[in-house]
Amino acid sequence: MENDQARPMPRIGDKAPAFKAATTQGEIDFPKQYEGSWVIFFSHPADFTPVCTSEFMTFATLEPKFAELGCKLVGLSVDGLYSHIAWLRTIKEKIEYKGMKDVEVKFPLIEDITMEVAKSYGMIQPGEAATKAVRAVFVIDPKGMIRAIIYYPLSMGRNFDELLRVVQALKTADAFSIATPADWRPGDEVIVPTAGSCGVAKSRMDGKEEGVTCKDWFFCTKKIDKEKVLSTIVKK
Repeated sequence: MENDQARPMPRIGDKAPAFKAATTQGEIDFPKQYEGSWVIFFSHPADFTPVCTSEFMTFATLEPKFAELGCKLVGLSVDGLYSHIAWLRTIKEKIEYKGMKDVEVKFPLIEDITMEVAKSYGMIQPGEAATKAVRAVFVIDPKGMIRAIIYYPLSMGRNFDELLRVVQALKTADAFSIATPADWRPGDEVIVPTAGSCGVAKSRMDGKEEGVTCKDWFFCTKKIDKEKVLSTIVKK
């Protein structure tokens, strides 16, 4: 058997590791069946735990917002399928949190009792727990490439505004060939890539490139209207 300690963790820019597994929504062939869509593939430590419950209620409540961005959700823990089903039923029938109640989780939750999928994605962090997946998030693009990776410890719930922002920022960067600065939100100024020639750089610095403002040769920004950004990245 492959040494888990020697198994390389997937990195940004890698192809998402492929697998087939049972889920609460039937069999899954990942990432093949999600080609053409963005995906947030995430793990949680265990069913019937409070932090995970708060996260799943939030994910399920925000699922329409992710869907507007053409982004699907796929969850995983090392629990079995019957545990998943019982937990999600309990969430819907008994749990109320921050005004959320009767929450039905409709996205697939993967059974991974062998921990094979979790290990292939580096979701098992021995220093944190040898038998539980940490709160990992992989943002995967329509070509099946990993574009962002975020890890949280067992004790810390995720920031869901940030997860939405990550997808928005990646789609905006792809669509407009720009970069997004710190704390960027749709409608904020974006970063224009560094000029590829001296002539272009001088034109920018002289204020001759329409819509572009430069503080120095390496730091140039421009405004893209919020409506233009959203009309481009939101799924029609």
